[in-house]
Amino acid sequence: MEWHIQCEPDEISRYVFCPGDHGRAKRIADQLENSYLVTDSRGYAVYSGTYNGIFMTACGTGMGGPTVAIALEELAHMGADTFIRVGSCGVFQKGQSPGDIIIASGTYRAGGTANAYLPLNYPAVPTFSIMRSLVKSAEKLDIAYTVGVGVAGDAFYAPHKPGYKEMLRDAGVISIEMESDTLFILGAYHGWRTGALYASDGTPDEIKPKWGEATFRQAEGKVITIALRAMEAIAQRDVQGAG
Repeated sequence: MEWHIQCEPDEISRYVFCPGDHGRAKRIADQLENSYLVTDSRGYAVYSGTYNGIFMTACGTGMGGPTVAIALEELAHMGADTFIRVGSCGVFQKGQSPGDIIIASGTYRAGGTANAYLPLNYPAVPTFSIMRSLVKSAEKLDIAYTVGVGVAGDAFYAPHKPGYKEMLRDAGVISIEMESDTLFILGAYHGWRTGALYASDGTPDEIKPKWGEATFRQAEGKVITIALRAMEAIAQRDVQGAG
């Protein structure tokens, strides 16, 4: 029995969705057949069920790198090895708005947890095959998306040096959230497969505006569908021995 995610290993799939939001984990679970609450302990809400016959798990990790790292470590102890973050994010670039869908190609490391695993000069990037599966899934569903580099930190209200946001904007950074740096670095360190996609909930000038809530929720449903279809394709390739 793990210390925080308390359940039996046979209740956890190798294929895991890891949103921060517990409500989004439940929304993913609602798309699974015969889904059920596996455990709700120490800030982790875990559901399992099947999607077109494939056993999958959704774990609401909470916010930030420390909680993500604990979740991934314990889920991996129980057999998980493929993790897709289905998240929300803020944005940086002119023209971005609530409801935009972003598939991560990498993350600028502004958090601290991943530094305990690999040094800062090691890049935080997803597994290419998982990123490609997310892109293919979005295209098959005819859902518009952007692929790009984001930034992830673990201090939501921390002050930033003057020019910090402008530097990131000028470098082409398109998203900001709190978990992908840890996800990608732990994946690299342990040899797990990882990927991430997000629905934007803001603009470059507004964080979570009320007027964008409905559009964000629609996009949230789309990123869940993209992730489910991508994970299904990944599992099918695994059965066929394609990796």
